[in-house]
Amino acid sequence: MSTYVYGIIASTHPAVPEHLSGVGEGPLRVLKAGDLAAVVSDAPEGLRPKRRELLAHQNVLGEVGAEGCVLPMRFGSVAPDDNAVTDVLTERAEHYKERLRALDGRVEYNVKANHVEEAVLHHVMAVNPEVRALAEANRKSGGGSYDDKIRLGEMVAGAVRGQEAADGAAVQRALEPAADAVSVGPESTGWLANVSFLVERDAAANFMAAVDRVREDMPHLEVRLNGPLPPYSFVEPGPAEPAGTTAGGADAGAG
Repeated sequence: MSTYVYGIIASTHPAVPEHLSGVGEGPLRVLKAGDLAAVVSDAPEGLRPKRRELLAHQNVLGEVGAEGCVLPMRFGSVAPDDNAVTDVLTERAEHYKERLRALDGRVEYNVKANHVEEAVLHHVMAVNPEVRALAEANRKSGGGSYDDKIRLGEMVAGAVRGQEAADGAAVQRALEPAADAVSVGPESTGWLANVSFLVERDAAANFMAAVDRVREDMPHLEVRLNGPLPPYSFVEPGPAEPAGTTAGGADAGAG
C-alpha cells in the first residue's frame, strides 16, 4: 500500500498524539531515519481533495506542529511505500535538517491583494494628469468622440496595469521588514499580489500590524491575510538560501 506523508520532523520530536487520525481516518505512524522522521499513514484508495480529507491533513500538521517544528507536505503527497520515504529522508538529510533549523518557531502568512475597482479608478485619475485632462475634455464636450472615448479607455487600462505592478511591489516591500523570508506565489487572476511571509511565531502581532498599516496607507486595495499556516512555501529552499532570502515557493514533496 502507498504511504501518505504529512510532514518531516526531528527524530527527537515529541510523540504524535494517539487520538489523531489521518486522511481516510487511518492511524498515524512515525518513520525514523537517523536524526529525521516522517509522520505518515496508509494512503487511502481514490484519494480526493474533499473538505474532510483536507481538514484531516491540516489537523495532523497543526497538532504535530504545536509540539515542535514540522516541515509540512502539501495535501496528496504520496510515496510508493515506507521504504521510499525513509530513503528520501536519508538522501536529503542535510537539507531537511537545515530547513528544520531555519523554520523552527516560525509560521507562514499568505497575503493577497487586488484593486477595489472604483477606488483604483479614482486613484489613477488623481495621480495621472494626462488621463485626468482627457477625461475632463471629454466631459466638457458631452462625452467626447468615439475615438476620444477609446483613447481614454486605453489610457485608463494602461494606467491601472501600471498601478497593479507598482502596488504589488509596494505591498511586498512594506511587509518584508516584519518577516524573516518571502516566497512569491504564482500569479492568479484577480490578484496583483500573492506573497507568503515567514514570520516568527512570537512576532506575529507585529506582522499583522504591518498588514493593517498597508490597508490604511493603500485604501484602493483589498488586502487578504491568511494564517498562521504551516510554512509550506519554505520547505524547499536549500542550505544555500538561508532565512532572509526570497524563496521560490515550490510545492513541498517527499522528494
